[in-house]
Amino acid sequence: MPPSTPVASSTPSASGTPATPPTPWWARAARPARPPLPWAPMARAALAMALALAAGLLAHRVDLGVFAGLGAMHATMNDRVEPVRLRARRIATAVPASALGMLIGSALQHAQVGALTLGAGLTLTAFVSGALSATGPRGSAAGLLLLVSATLGSGMPLPHPWWAAAAVLPAGAVLVLLLGVPLRGRRRAPGADPGVRALAAVYDALGRMLADLGTPQGSASRQVLTARLNQLQDVLPPLPRHPHDAPAPSPAPAPAPAPDTAAHRVHTMYRAALAATEAATGLLWAWRPVPPEVAAVPGLLARAVEHGGGEVPVPDWSPDTPSRQALDAALRAAAATVAGREAVLTTAPAPPPDPWRLRVRLVSPGAARYGARLALCIAVGAALMAVLPLSRSYWVPMTIAFVLKPDLGSVFLRSVSRAVGTVLGVAVTAAVLSLAPGPWALVAIAALCVALLPYATAAHYGLNTVVMTPMALVLLQLGGQDGAAEFRPRVLDTVLASAIVLLFGHLLWPERPRHRIEPRLVSAAAALKAYLASVVRQDGPEPRSEVWLRRTAYRALADARAEVEQGLAEPPPTGRHAAEWLPATAALERLSGAVAAFAAQRRYGGRVPERAEVERVGRALDELTAAARAHRPPTGAAARPTRPHDPSRSALGRAADELDTLLAGHPPR
Repeated sequence: MPPSTPVASSTPSASGTPATPPTPWWARAARPARPPLPWAPMARAALAMALALAAGLLAHRVDLGVFAGLGAMHATMNDRVEPVRLRARRIATAVPASALGMLIGSALQHAQVGALTLGAGLTLTAFVSGALSATGPRGSAAGLLLLVSATLGSGMPLPHPWWAAAAVLPAGAVLVLLLGVPLRGRRRAPGADPGVRALAAVYDALGRMLADLGTPQGSASRQVLTARLNQLQDVLPPLPRHPHDAPAPSPAPAPAPAPDTAAHRVHTMYRAALAATEAATGLLWAWRPVPPEVAAVPGLLARAVEHGGGEVPVPDWSPDTPSRQALDAALRAAAATVAGREAVLTTAPAPPPDPWRLRVRLVSPGAARYGARLALCIAVGAALMAVLPLSRSYWVPMTIAFVLKPDLGSVFLRSVSRAVGTVLGVAVTAAVLSLAPGPWALVAIAALCVALLPYATAAHYGLNTVVMTPMALVLLQLGGQDGAAEFRPRVLDTVLASAIVLLFGHLLWPERPRHRIEPRLVSAAAALKAYLASVVRQDGPEPRSEVWLRRTAYRALADARAEVEQGLAEPPPTGRHAAEWLPATAALERLSGAVAAFAAQRRYGGRVPERAEVERVGRALDELTAAARAHRPPTGAAARPTRPHDPSRSALGRAADELDTLLAGHPPR
């Protein structure tokens, strides 16, 4: 699911004080997003589903066509508007887990195991699914499909032979992948490349933030810019290191020619954009606007990027502060890279990912905690299936698997949305099936529903359920399950599963800030401290490692902010606890701007680091980290800035004052 952008009406100001009355948690939860229509994934999903089901009908093996269509649906759930390389990696991670889950469930059904053995098998699968889900977005998608397919395989009518369900499921996913491969020999416009589009979106967001400098909307614009940078970083492929990327001994190394490829050019423009965003972040913190003609430059850069390059003039505006000088230099370097000219960029490509990270996360306490939480709910559901006369018992664990996903939003609200969405979805499906449509009409309905899935997923979980329920029921009807859309059994199963999640996965095992928000704040504080240390010890204009420490810090802050925003949409006490950490989150975001402003002061103002102020900021970060680990949110709040920062004063000094004010109201141990 793509990240949602902040809403200005409910976004706190840079100091942590709401610019408008806080939005109630239920209003935050009910408000749908308004994402753009992802036409390409929608078209791929509809065509792949139609082809899979049509092939089954024409071959008189509609049972196999249904499972191929299920694979197309699972691939669509992981499809994005991004390069084929990333799409293939994302789908290739999730669909094999889905096929494995289908094999597990089909084996349990084929062996005709008893209720106890079936419950134990699904519970064990749930634990592995939960642990895998805690490793990151791709692990989350794979873990979800592992458990969902296991529950479906344990209850859906199986084809002959029984293992064919798992064997044909990847076929539908392959269709989704193949339909997204660009035709060889077809020349695409420069703006059609996902990396180029993402870079243009970064420049557009940068222009918006420059226009909002010195206004209450600046903080929300910065959050949008960070989200666009995160998306761009995810889309761009890592480049191999080259000799000109090695650290140079001189303070101002001369630029060396890079390989003349489109990928290297986009990476060069990306690295230039990073410097511009840092300077803009420093200006945002300093509450210092820029002339409108300067704020318009990033928008011109975005249009030039979309059209494959071109000269973009940067006005002569005589910047009078270090942060403004940093922005002027960064914009001129960015304009040079967009035009294809050489520019002095002292940053290096992003470091490669840590190959041990997945293994460490897989055995982390958080992974075990979530695995045990999911396994408990599945075990309770299996026990109730054994004693209650449920007609389609697999619907209960499948609903639990979809609802109990804390990384996808509020568990409480997903439970409610799932129940309401299922009622609406079953009602619509029952009305359609009452007209006794033929199999080809059912194929068209399934294709329409799966086409709406990418948009519904990004808009709201309730809408996602309204779309997914008819699609699942139509597939079951095509697979030979009579009465697939019976209203009462489906609603009862969904309500029962939602009640299990609310009781055992939410009320008795609440996701409080200590499990989600506070670890994110600890990570953000540590990343900021490393970023500050790199600025203080820099030897040249900008150390090559500093840009990635800065990116890591900004990304960690975005993750912390996302967790807080998610918590604010939860009912009390979770929403209240999230609100208690909101000032600390805003303070860390402002500190990132202060460090960026201080970096500009060092490079363009010749300032020597004030050891006492650096130590004050370090102590404040240590105290905030200790408070997060001890689950003690600070009760103070920094004053909202009303005038620009005096460039003759150290940015770190003012940042230290703000942190001290925040921590002054700290509750006693």
